[in-house]
Amino acid sequence: MSEQDISGTTEINDEGIKKHFDRIEPWEAISELVWNGFDAGATNVRISVEQNEMHATEKVSILDDGEGIDYQRIKDNFGRFNDSAKKGDLSQHGRHGRGRLAFYRLCHRAIWHTKNSHGCASITISSSNIKKYDGKAGISPDTIPPDLKPLPTGTSVVLESFSDNLPENGRLRDMLSKELGWYLALNPKKTLHVNSVRVNSPANTVTDERVTVSEYDFLISIIRWHEKPNSEKSYVYLLNSEGRIAHKRLSTFNQKPNFYTSIYIKSNWANSFKGEVADLVTDPECTLGSDVWKKVSQCASNLAQKVYQDFLREFIDRELDSYEDGGIFPPYHGVSKPYAEWRLGYTKKIVRTLYAADPSILQSLNKKQKKIVVRLIDRLAISNENDALFEIISGVLDLNPDSLERLGEQLKNTQLDHIISTIETIQQRMSTVGMLRGIMDKHFKKVLETPDLQKVIEANTWLFGHQYETIGAEEDTFTKIAKELRAKVKGIDGLDLDDFDPSESVEVAGVQRQTDLFLARKRPHIDDTGRKIFKCTIIEIKRPSISLNVKHLRQLDDYAAIISKHPAYSSESIHFDLILVGRKISSDDIEIPSRLNSHRGKGHPGLVSDDGKVKRYVLNWYTLLDDLELAQQYLLEKLQIKRDSFEAESKDTLLDALQAETV
Repeated sequence: MSEQDISGTTEINDEGIKKHFDRIEPWEAISELVWNGFDAGATNVRISVEQNEMHATEKVSILDDGEGIDYQRIKDNFGRFNDSAKKGDLSQHGRHGRGRLAFYRLCHRAIWHTKNSHGCASITISSSNIKKYDGKAGISPDTIPPDLKPLPTGTSVVLESFSDNLPENGRLRDMLSKELGWYLALNPKKTLHVNSVRVNSPANTVTDERVTVSEYDFLISIIRWHEKPNSEKSYVYLLNSEGRIAHKRLSTFNQKPNFYTSIYIKSNWANSFKGEVADLVTDPECTLGSDVWKKVSQCASNLAQKVYQDFLREFIDRELDSYEDGGIFPPYHGVSKPYAEWRLGYTKKIVRTLYAADPSILQSLNKKQKKIVVRLIDRLAISNENDALFEIISGVLDLNPDSLERLGEQLKNTQLDHIISTIETIQQRMSTVGMLRGIMDKHFKKVLETPDLQKVIEANTWLFGHQYETIGAEEDTFTKIAKELRAKVKGIDGLDLDDFDPSESVEVAGVQRQTDLFLARKRPHIDDTGRKIFKCTIIEIKRPSISLNVKHLRQLDDYAAIISKHPAYSSESIHFDLILVGRKISSDDIEIPSRLNSHRGKGHPGLVSDDGKVKRYVLNWYTLLDDLELAQQYLLEKLQIKRDSFEAESKDTLLDALQAETV
């Protein structure tokens, strides 16, 4: 066959062609040519990128083993723009007749060599005159690129004279993966390589389900992409037995933030699919209006909803973790540890509920805005106006009645869960109080060794007040200095009859085998004025047999004086709480009760002195345990009443629902 001139022009001027590609990135010209290869039925597409010694892109070739270009109908492909011979074929990407010309965004010349059952041809286009194509058909097979020669059919596109550089190979593979990943996942037998390295589908999770509808078997596959594909939206595809697309529509999940899916429904039923409307010769069971399609569409929707709910749970968990790490939730300064944990957990559950109802509510906010919204929710949720939280949310969110009811139940159940959790914490603490009372009542004379009691105190520093919920891990340097300074207090470890209550019979030799407990911690703290300081807490628990009196009070004062004079603690940013704890205060002592009474109105139980830098406290176990028991009992009663009201409401709601179903 002799050579034949197949040159011609595209039915649009140069400017009209180029304006269509103004917004695409240069690398996307490569993806358009790859799509052309797959549209031609290629199983394998190979991209080869060559660079010069300056690492600039010098030459790119795209080879496919498709059916080749039908150059005998050259005007139906190269002669058209915004119109294509592939138009109407849903399995084709290039249905607009323009992708081949996108090369001008990257280089100045493109040369196509193609091979099909009729022979070989070449076509050349220059960006300087992009509407004109120079073509020759019937060229010698010896003139085509070497990598095209062994293929029965196929096309090689060579790009030359580059005006822009391609991304490095790894980055280019990632971009092509995002662009064509859905297609490669749908067609696992097809491959794409860049410089001999395969392009894989982007990270994804696949969920399959087989269903039978009216004796037809369907395979529903949902691919959830972990990152947003470049161009492909979330579609539902109906595939025939050969894997060709018989029908394609947008998924209802397109508006779900961060949720990207491709939904495939494959069945022999699609082999006879006729589209929208049945006519006199079309089987009505093979249309969009058929019961079969409606039922299988519902099955696909239900499966997609399940996948979405699983995704949403994982997404919300990650968001809440980032909120906590990023300081979005309130710090809850100045409240007890259990209450802070309750508040945090309660607020997190409300935020979780909001995300579940509409993930876009908080996601679009910046960090400062998130802080404001979350902390307002936290405040409102525990105020007397907590019912207003539901009113605000329901007034802002566009939720249907079922979703509103579910949201209300979630908010109510969230509060109930935390009430029950707090009750359990309080009950555990009351048990601790009871056991310590037993030791002080019955076993104080026999407590010879104290490592177990030391561990109890370290694990339950809340006993001395909510401000000591978490006093941190032991710091060796501070503890060492604190003990060294304590040793300078005259007579602090000595024992004589003055240390015991005259009303109690105590064996001095036995008491001498007991030891005082000493706990020292240093931690960052916010004072009453909002200033950051170091709070140093030193707790000394006298041997259970000792009754506190003026001697021990003076030792506490001496210890405070020694600490205040130490150079390491001269900073105004270091404050001390010195806490002296004994089983009881001696019945003969008048100084400790007097000092306690003089500071009673300051709101610090046990306070006996406060010079602004060092606070001194004297606590006795009986008063301490009584106060704790009264406070915990009061809170427990209130929470149980609240819990009962919630549970009663839940019970009534269930009964009403059950009765309605039986009517």
